[in-house]
Amino acid sequence: MAKTTKSKPSRPARRTATKAPARRRSAAAKAATPTQDPAVLERIARALEGISAHLAGTSASPAGDVLAAAEAFIWHPEGRLAPVPKVSRVDLELLQGIDRMRDTLIENTERFATGLPANNALLWGARGMGKSSLVKAAHAHVNARPDVAGTLKLIEIHREDIESLPALMTLLRASDFRFIVFCDDLSFDGNDASYKSLKAVLEGGIEGRPDNVILYATSNRRHLLPRDMMENERSTAINPGEAVEEKVSLSDRFGLWLGFHKCSQDEFLAMVRGYCAHFGIGIDDETLKREALEWSTTRGSRSGRVAWQFTQDLAGRLKVRLGAK
Repeated sequence: MAKTTKSKPSRPARRTATKAPARRRSAAAKAATPTQDPAVLERIARALEGISAHLAGTSASPAGDVLAAAEAFIWHPEGRLAPVPKVSRVDLELLQGIDRMRDTLIENTERFATGLPANNALLWGARGMGKSSLVKAAHAHVNARPDVAGTLKLIEIHREDIESLPALMTLLRASDFRFIVFCDDLSFDGNDASYKSLKAVLEGGIEGRPDNVILYATSNRRHLLPRDMMENERSTAINPGEAVEEKVSLSDRFGLWLGFHKCSQDEFLAMVRGYCAHFGIGIDDETLKREALEWSTTRGSRSGRVAWQFTQDLAGRLKVRLGAK
């Protein structure tokens, strides 16, 4: 009797057939697993905040009564303008040793406030020499003109909120007021790419900067980038010139550059004398000169900020209250 052999299914084929879907499910499960990389999560969060701010900006323009309620505001990236009841600033006449920069910025601001062409301005240079004080003083000076009559608003945007700048531009575009958008101590480090948002607003974006908005920024760096960062770009890039040019081109988009340099001894003493005269601090000039120079020596620098700090100390010792004239 002939034996019949039963054909058995190939085991490898069966295993392949059953394991292939399992592998696909495993790959799909891995792809669906959310990333735990902090850098990726931070970028996602920033992108969502930018989208939220943009939607808030496009939904409605700021109400006229809100903008009329104050002369200065702080921008919050979620789409809110917070009024500043009283701006912290010094009188324009107290800013000594920066006459040329003062006159240039005021002239530029007056042109803008009266509807004439004007440039975005970058105030760069030595610390404590009155860069941000000049911006705030120039705004107050021009805003008090009869032909401006309070229609020039100052809006401060913080350095870390630069990526929401396009949303702010959208918010201000439809307003009848004119705006100075001010960023103090602007600079960029490392792999920070938020400067691209600023580049698009300054020049080159499809919408461009609104006609009723101008940007003023202060920085200790002329090109808004540290020198070692620029040197690193040159040493690591395939085309060093292009890598540096991309970042340096940001400062080029400010049409007005105002350089602030360390003051001389005479300019420092002029600042101190100006403060004392303004606030009525009575002291003989020889004593004032000796004490002011000693103060600057202990601080290791001479600047408007150091002059103001000495004035505060002197007024405190002489029991003089620092207030308006």
